[in-house]
Amino acid sequence: MPNATALDTATAMIEKTWARPIEALESLAARRPGDDPLLRSAMHIRSAMIITDSAAAVHQDRLHTLTRSGHVLAFSDLERITASATGLRAAHAKSNTYLQAVSHVIEAREAAAIADPAPTIRLAQAAVARSGHAPRAPGQAPGQPAPSAPVGPTVGGLGPHR
Repeated sequence: MPNATALDTATAMIEKTWARPIEALESLAARRPGDDPLLRSAMHIRSAMIITDSAAAVHQDRLHTLTRSGHVLAFSDLERITASATGLRAAHAKSNTYLQAVSHVIEAREAAAIADPAPTIRLAQAAVARSGHAPRAPGQAPGQPAPSAPVGPTVGGLGPHR
């Protein structure tokens, strides 16, 4: 792909990472967004890239039209050329930023895959271990477990305060 855009590159990266065509990934991210939040993020970034890619194409076509061979430039064309060139540069900068964001999402997915596969189990075990080290309430026997902390607000905490 000699003229591959940032959108084409991002699409290829996403397809390679999730091992499915982009159409299948789009429907998967839309139907079950909670199943793979990183896929949803990557697809959201890609949808922003589609808009930016379209804007870049418009600016590029406008520049080609204004600078075609045999066309005599009018003074007003210079301002249009400058505006289109600026818009094209901004669109390319946005596309590169989006492409970098997609690569960060992919890196996060890869890091999560090699991290601890069951962090909730580990966190639950840590919470149970900590509960044994909780300070005793005054007058409580040393062998009894500490009372659990209140879940909601206390009764004095309800209502307006002055």
